Amino acid sequence: MIAYIYSLQSEWLKKRHSAAAWLTIAGGLFIPLIMLCIRFYYFDQLRKTNAAPDIWEQLYNHAWQYMGFFLLPIGVILTTSLVTQLETRNNTWKLLHVTPQRPSTIFLAKLTVILLMLLQFFLLFNIGIYLTGIVPALLVRDVPFPAEAFPWVKYLYGNWQFLVACLPIVALQYLLGLLYRNFLLPLGVGLGLYIAAMIVFKWKYSFIIPYIYCVLVFNNSFNPVDRPVSIQMLATGYFLLFSIFAYVFYINKKEKG
Repeated sequence: MIAYIYSLQSEWLKKRHSAAAWLTIAGGLFIPLIMLCIRFYYFDQLRKTNAAPDIWEQLYNHAWQYMGFFLLPIGVILTTSLVTQLETRNNTWKLLHVTPQRPSTIFLAKLTVILLMLLQFFLLFNIGIYLTGIVPALLVRDVPFPAEAFPWVKYLYGNWQFLVACLPIVALQYLLGLLYRNFLLPLGVGLGLYIAAMIVFKWKYSFIIPYIYCVLVFNNSFNPVDRPVSIQMLATGYFLLFSIFAYVFYINKKEKG
């Protein structure tokens, strides 16, 4: 356990100042910042919208409409590919494997860092949504603070659904990143699978495609659809399956560098 914690700290430090780290921060704040600018652009409606009893629900729906359909899956594909390729790009796989760490520890620590970055994104995104509702009241005298209490339970439940929906993408991109040394190949495969998922979005069996769950989660909040298996169970199953494939491949790979 101690070795895992040290390995996790090491992997977390490696991603500092990397493109993946900046992408996580920018991705989490981008949509809330755009929404805040739009709210100030329609300044004459600001007082009315902030006084609406469902202001937090409106902000939640607007934010996830753009994030769930497009930016979140693309961001997860990019970030996971960038983190997985850090050792390849710096040509440090061989140096990493001469350190006194078990391959299983390295594998788990890298996967944990990606999942922690995903949590970091969700945290920043929700802080951004909260500020989108609060900042106008802080800066403009006539704009009231939202009368409705911030619905933490609804937000946490919604975020949990989107988080689970991302897990198959994380695991498969992690597997592809370990399989191929070329950064563009896992990225291209990931984007191709996402585009294919969007094309067959309305197909009744589209739920079997592992890259479509973010879209289905958002769509279900407005048009619930009965399926033989829940989206969360399928997403979790895909995550475990792809993670096991990635682990078996990584452990048995003769040339890891």
